Amino acid sequence: MTKSDLINKVQEKFKIYSHKDIAYAVNIIFTAMTEAMKKGERTEIRGFGNFTIRERKPRLGRNPKSGSQVKLGERKTPFFKTGKELRIKVNNKNGL
Repeated sequence: MTKSDLINKVQEKFKIYSHKDIAYAVNIIFTAMTEAMKKGERTEIRGFGNFTIRERKPRLGRNPKSGSQVKLGERKTPFFKTGKELRIKVNNKNGL
């Protein structure tokens, strides 16, 4: 699902709001989540999952094209952990 697909899906559910208003609301939510993760904060959506930042240690990597070793510095990367309800729904357990 793309961002525009999400906007269209929400638009179908809430027909009283314009497409522009729905797009604005979705952008506000994504911006708030991004800003929280920039600050190192965790974003939790109950039943869906958690978005956090993980710090990766420096290591030696490999250039896939040339095969030569490359030093990779310390960096932060976004991480998503699914919630229990989402995991159950995706795996079709308990007749859902």
